[in-house]
Order: sequence, then structure tokens, then C-alpha cells
Amino acid sequence: MRWSHLIPRGAKVLDLACGHGRHMQWLGQQGFDCLGVDRDAQALATAQAFGEVMQADLENHAWPLAGQQFAGVVVTHYLWRALWPDLLNAVAESGVLIYETFAAGNASVGKPSNPDFLLRPGELLSLCQGWRVIAYEDGFANGPERFIQRIVAVRETEADMQLTRYLLND
Repeated sequence: MRWSHLIPRGAKVLDLACGHGRHMQWLGQQGFDCLGVDRDAQALATAQAFGEVMQADLENHAWPLAGQQFAGVVVTHYLWRALWPDLLNAVAESGVLIYETFAAGNASVGKPSNPDFLLRPGELLSLCQGWRVIAYEDGFANGPERFIQRIVAVRETEADMQLTRYLLND
């Protein structure tokens, strides 16, 4: 919610691993056109009230959104590193990635505890190298207790990057 203002109103937003569509519901209420992708048909039956849905097994099949780009991509509580190249390519130029999931240390307070599903320190920063990072957090959160990483990053256009370089050198 805090960073959705970075996405143009009315734009297409992808909610990856959307579950029952909690984020789709809120984003739809703000005027965004939402596509939720998940493998759980029952969850998608609820999510379809908030936008378009697509059932896809992201871990065992090809990326179902090849060639599609979105002004915003939201991912929460989901980590499948093999998807990262496709996920980043799904963010349009000047588009926004909002990503939050569990991080190293979470095993000390609960599930998930498998390191395959926990971000390593600084991993989201590395993922977004070359993008404009608007916000980043890596640490412990309360209510419920968990270790998380969060990032909000904009995929800048070449013109944006040139302007930034110009302003920094001035």
C-alpha cells in the first residue's frame, strides 16, 4: 500500500503467487487493473472477484507470461529463484517491483525454515542491481514475528539513467 503511488493509476499490475487475492483486492480498489497468478485453483476462485486470474504452476512449467510486461509487479511471501529473470523482464520500463518475503533467520521464529525459501542477506538488493531502489528493508518484523526482506525498485529507462548520471555529476 505504501508504495503503490509509484504505479500509474489504471495501469496493469501483476500479483504473483496471489493466493486469495488480498493484494489484488486493495490494488483494484485503488484503480489498478490486476492479474493474479497462482497454482491454487481454490484460492483463485476467490481472487477472481478482484481482477483477472491465471492458474499456473510457476515452479514446474514454463513462465506463462512470456512477452508480457506490467507497470507494477507485486510478490509477497513467495520465493522461487529460478523465476527471477522472467519476473524482472515482466516489469515494464519505468515499472515498479514491490517484493517482500521471508529472510535468513526466520527458522528461529517459525516457518518457512528451509533455506531454499529464505532470502540471503542483501539478496533482493543484488537482484535489483542497476534499478533505482526506492526502499529496502532487511530484518526482523513483529506481528507476526518474522525475518523479512522488502524492496521497492523502479526499472528505469535509459533516459532516466542518463538524467540521474547528469544530475549526480553536476
